[in-house]
Amino acid sequence: MDMNVKTNPGLLKLDLYCKGINVDESCYIEQDGGRAIMRTRAGLGSGLEAILPGNLWTNIPVVEFFVKDSPYTLHKESGRYKIYRDGEFITDIRLSPQPSWYERKTSSQKIMKRVGSLQGTYLGIYPAKVCEYWIRETKVNCKFCSVGLNLGADDADEKSLKDVIETVREAVRESGITYVDFNTGHYPGETYLDILEPYIIAIKKEFGLLIGVQAPPHHDLKRYDRLKQIGVNRVSFCFEIFDQDRFIEVCPGKHTQYGLKRYLEAVEYCARVFDTCNGEIIAGLEPAESSIEAIDWITGVGAIPTVCVFRPLKGTDYEDVPPPKTEDMIPVFRHLYESCMKRRLPIGVAPNVKVSLVLLPEEGRYFTDDPNKYWFLDTKYKVASKVLGSFYSMGMAKTADKIISAIGASRRNQMSRQSAIQ
Repeated sequence: MDMNVKTNPGLLKLDLYCKGINVDESCYIEQDGGRAIMRTRAGLGSGLEAILPGNLWTNIPVVEFFVKDSPYTLHKESGRYKIYRDGEFITDIRLSPQPSWYERKTSSQKIMKRVGSLQGTYLGIYPAKVCEYWIRETKVNCKFCSVGLNLGADDADEKSLKDVIETVREAVRESGITYVDFNTGHYPGETYLDILEPYIIAIKKEFGLLIGVQAPPHHDLKRYDRLKQIGVNRVSFCFEIFDQDRFIEVCPGKHTQYGLKRYLEAVEYCARVFDTCNGEIIAGLEPAESSIEAIDWITGVGAIPTVCVFRPLKGTDYEDVPPPKTEDMIPVFRHLYESCMKRRLPIGVAPNVKVSLVLLPEEGRYFTDDPNKYWFLDTKYKVASKVLGSFYSMGMAKTADKIISAIGASRRNQMSRQSAIQ
């Protein structure tokens, strides 16, 4: 693979996740139209939203303790933002644009960026109260997570259906979003899907957007058939750690309430129901071999892995734990791409969905020794994404939604045939 961060933007994106960047005093991010640094309630955001060469959207750590030792610095020179490493120029970058609707208020006077925020190019919304693991007398939150630190700061504590609809409308009109992702934590009585349903139904009816749900695994798996019926395209389950003992140590609340087995059962079930199902893990909190094993298990049931790079966020239990080394992460992301392609999973198809907080599976191509090995599938998925994007730009979101559902059905049929052969 290309080991030069000057010419390999995927490697640069990964290296910046692992090392962060120091921002020179010449930079005026918000004044120059960039996004303010926000700690989002998804629990992993904290950094500079930027666009690297190759149109790779990223969220670069800037406020965490480990960043002070980073070899990278960001400078503004002649009106352009530039990355240097140990004083050597690496590349120009663009700031992710701050949406003009961020500072507008809903009819209930809530600032819209506290109702929903862009994470790359999609809209992330955490509509309910903070995860209960943070508010118990004895906290049992996941030790890497910062969700409980955000409430009332960068994220509103209450979001009515009207607040959300008004915010989504502005995000569609001005930012051209195609996808809304709903995220919740654990609530007593497993009420998280009940809470989300009214938002999903209303947004699907009015806008026809792609909709994703990230929530703990419900004990009644038939509830996911209901989510599919009301228009959810994607569900995601964050089990974080594949090694059982490490899972118990890192995620005590999830272990006690659900257990790793239940997460995996939900991933396997939903891979047979939805257009896309994701199993989410965090690389750097267990050995790379275990992360690779998790990737193969996820793709083996027809789901697509989402792999985050561990980020020791300020204020969390793991704020002093060192981030992973770039060289240890390369095999993980190489395997992520190859495992998806070997199983012909449709990665990179969703139009205008660039994720800043993770390296996308299709971006794992930057870590292969033969980038053209799967050129036909790569081209096929890129063309599909462009075609679908044209439907959204023409106001034909519902048509695009039907096509994506057809692609998802084709994937599920393919997995069924493979299972029957085996």
